Amino acid sequence: MTQSVPVRAMMGSRPRPRYSRLAGPKAAHLVIDLQIGFLEPGSPFEVAAARAIVPAVNRVSAAVRAAGGLNLFLRYTIDPDEPHRWTSYQELMPAAQRALSAEAFRRGASTHALWPELDFGAGDLVMDKTRLSAFIPGTCDAPAALEARGIDTLIISGCLTDGCCESTARDAAQMNYRVFFPEDGNATWSEEGHRATLRTMSRMAFADVRPADEILALLTSLRATG
Repeated sequence: MTQSVPVRAMMGSRPRPRYSRLAGPKAAHLVIDLQIGFLEPGSPFEVAAARAIVPAVNRVSAAVRAAGGLNLFLRYTIDPDEPHRWTSYQELMPAAQRALSAEAFRRGASTHALWPELDFGAGDLVMDKTRLSAFIPGTCDAPAALEARGIDTLIISGCLTDGCCESTARDAAQMNYRVFFPEDGNATWSEEGHRATLRTMSRMAFADVRPADEILALLTSLRATG
């Protein structure tokens, strides 16, 4: 008689999921919400750790650009004229936080702009999104842009690790994208929250989680060998 092994035991002991290829022209680097409103010291929404990930994010952007891939910079946006307002999320926020967020992340606000130390080059794109995930229909133009370019692999960087980045990675994986999630290219308000998301992304096979330089080594080796 064969004795079954509990699924939770198998998941706890299996190796971290890893992809073996990263073809540059089929890859897009999604840089999520690295905006002044999140990175500026003293901002009500400051993610101090996000400033420290900018060098790693820039290395990924440069390598993806050189390999023929796409860099897509996404900005968290609150649009009062959006046809389908996200009222349930807003209702859970204290009124003061709603007001601060609406001002900081409206189009035209200085804090809505991308962090100036980001590496932004020719051919890179900027798009707004009005949800945590970039893949909610009708709230971001990213899905159409990725499909038009035949993208099948995503590298997801930015903030918050356990907010917009995780939400985008989960949805992308379920839409059959191959997702890389650089552990030193994402940041959130706490180390605990950051680590919890990295564990979940890996354990549930939503993404290949590893340091940015390991992702770049994989991209470079495939580019070099054609």
